[in-house]
Amino acid sequence: MAVNLTNADSALKSAYLDAITTQLNNHVNPFFAAIEKSTSNVTGKEVRKLCIHGMNGGVGAGTEDGALPSATGNNYTEFVSPLKNLYGVIEISDKALRASENDSGALINLLNAEMDGLIQSSIYNFGRMLFGDGSGVLGEVVGYSGKDVIVNGPRNFIEGMYVDFRDTNGNIVFSGKRIKSVYQPQNIVIFEGENLTEDIVPTGSLITVQGSYNNEITGLGALFNKDKKTIYGLDKEDNYWLQPLDQNFGGGEIDETILQMYMDEIEMQSGKPINLFLCSMGVKRALYKMLSKDRKIFDTVEIAGGYKTLSYNGIPIVADRFCPRGTLYMLNTNDFALHQLCDWQWLADEDGKILRQVPGKPVYTATLVKYADLICTNPCGQGIIRNLAEA
Repeated sequence: MAVNLTNADSALKSAYLDAITTQLNNHVNPFFAAIEKSTSNVTGKEVRKLCIHGMNGGVGAGTEDGALPSATGNNYTEFVSPLKNLYGVIEISDKALRASENDSGALINLLNAEMDGLIQSSIYNFGRMLFGDGSGVLGEVVGYSGKDVIVNGPRNFIEGMYVDFRDTNGNIVFSGKRIKSVYQPQNIVIFEGENLTEDIVPTGSLITVQGSYNNEITGLGALFNKDKKTIYGLDKEDNYWLQPLDQNFGGGEIDETILQMYMDEIEMQSGKPINLFLCSMGVKRALYKMLSKDRKIFDTVEIAGGYKTLSYNGIPIVADRFCPRGTLYMLNTNDFALHQLCDWQWLADEDGKILRQVPGKPVYTATLVKYADLICTNPCGQGIIRNLAEA
């Protein structure tokens, strides 16, 4: 069978989309695998989720012949958040496509390579966004060492990523730089092309994913950001149930009594226990060290997505590369859902084609898209401990 653009287009639609969707829904990280993905509560370009908080007030005690309790309904509050536009783009040159036209195996290898790259890039960025605040900010320029840029933390940076530089008001300072190398031990990022200097990109500039400033999903960073006064269109100060437990441990070591106390506080506030510990690698090691001291037996549990991990009192302990250092999240994954207009789909033109030529270039591109946002219906049922000593 002769290989051509139509064959490649058909393969992307039929053979690859289901595999991509499974990978991106179940293998981003254990937290994302555990939460619901739903097309409900999507209205137009927004998520509108009606949430119950508190309790129904129509309950009471009385005398034998006295008045019955007044009937009162549930406390309903509507969360509103715009759907975020999530994209992934692959690129295939006309030369590569023509080189495969008499060899279907070569085409499959070409498409497999592009799909693997797209999946890994999407998994990386989606995992990062889950810990972000929706701003798309990766970090901040804190100085220069020769031609190298020093940032305030390297965990969000990776080779190949395209970024923009912005001032603290969000205005573009310099756009479209690609990361050549990241040296994590010294918080150094090296960029392709001309060297950056203080005159071009001043110290204090924000580094954001290309075109993503304030366009990413509402991640844990927004839920636990004390400086962010609103969430889902509501004022946090007017609605205390929108405020999760937030404790700063000042560099101290965790112990079981403290951990249990914070878990109890969350359950007393929300009426529901947590079901996941999500932490940095160093905090995971500190938790294992804490349990080892008392010669505890480590139980292994299997959680959503097929992940296996150790647990504390039956609660899985999951470490993630994007979790801030010294941080332990205490979460109830049942309170989270990714509300989406649809699952991952290829962007198609009016003729149904997904591979399209880039105007003026011998290159074809295909774009994967999802419109969604992450909502937590019970913020007071979540908690964070900051600045824990790591092991």
